[in-house]
Amino acid sequence: MSPEATQTKLCPTCGTRLAENATRCVVCGAEFNATPKQKAKSEKAVQGARMPELTLSLPVALGLLAIFLVVGALALFLTLKGTGKLPNATAVFTPSVTASITSTPTETLVPTETPTLTPEPPIEYTVGNGDSCISIAGLYGSSVAAIVSLNNLNSQCTNLLVGQKILVPRPTATPPPAATATLESAAATRAACQTVKYTVKANDTLSTIASAYAVSVTAIKEWNGLSTDTAMLDTVLIIPLCMRDATPGPSPTPTTPPPYPAPNLLLPANGGMFTLAADSVTLQWASVGALRDNERYQVIVEVLTGGTGHKLTEYVIDTKFIVPVAFRPQDNSILLWWVVTVRQSGTDDQGNPIWSNAGAASEMRVFGWSGAGPIATPTK
Repeated sequence: MSPEATQTKLCPTCGTRLAENATRCVVCGAEFNATPKQKAKSEKAVQGARMPELTLSLPVALGLLAIFLVVGALALFLTLKGTGKLPNATAVFTPSVTASITSTPTETLVPTETPTLTPEPPIEYTVGNGDSCISIAGLYGSSVAAIVSLNNLNSQCTNLLVGQKILVPRPTATPPPAATATLESAAATRAACQTVKYTVKANDTLSTIASAYAVSVTAIKEWNGLSTDTAMLDTVLIIPLCMRDATPGPSPTPTTPPPYPAPNLLLPANGGMFTLAADSVTLQWASVGALRDNERYQVIVEVLTGGTGHKLTEYVIDTKFIVPVAFRPQDNSILLWWVVTVRQSGTDDQGNPIWSNAGAASEMRVFGWSGAGPIATPTK
């Protein structure tokens, strides 16, 4: 019988082709006619060894991963430290704190309303004998131009009739100007004094320097705050030329002080009115500074009405002047006044001082006088 005619079968375990009547596989040892129990035991005997199975939960797995990373980082750190390549500086990140801004409502201020001045109605006046626009304006502290404009009079006010009723506008109240700030006497003198600077040289003394400029040693020490008569080399001294000593021989010409500003008139206000009820007629102005011994305020008062040209000129050191009772007119009048600073420039043949202007003149103001002034008693 040929091999192709022989009946064969396959081993169900390992697949080896065997003779049909074979009861045992010559390769894997499996028995073909075994009972199911023996067959299972045989199959179990020929199965290969299996790998053990390990089941882990997710938290445990994450924990093991973290441990692995820490161990790896520690190993890397030790390796770099051993090779000397570990950087010394370690960047530290500081979290920045952002301040939150709370918006608060702003308070709106309501502006305070400034009261406005309501002009008073004009005064009705009946023209009397001898009245003029000037006398009426002075009587009520008004102006001639305002009376002419309100009553449609001509510019010269010549068409004013006795018994005529006219309207006199009331003056607008204006606050007096503030007094100008003035320097103290010592500060004003120091500011007005002309000075020169001198640098102390070798062999210089305060005496030789004072003699060269005709200034006393005491003056140089006071102006430079010196407590001794020693002049240090290269020290810059201030020489007050305004404190030169008067010498009989040739001496430097003293420098004239700068002119004073115009005095600022204070009282009475322009167009003010005085009557017999006033205790005195006082004129006041602001100081222009500390006056020297040879300086005065020249006060000029002139009567405008009546055509008499009555004029008064006085020289005072105070910043006010009381108009003498004897100078007051005996009828309603308008008076003009102004002030100017003057300096004595010499004396006349009778020994009276000669005055010259030492500054600008003030503005001119007018005031009115109403009533009969007392008659002055002539002096013998």
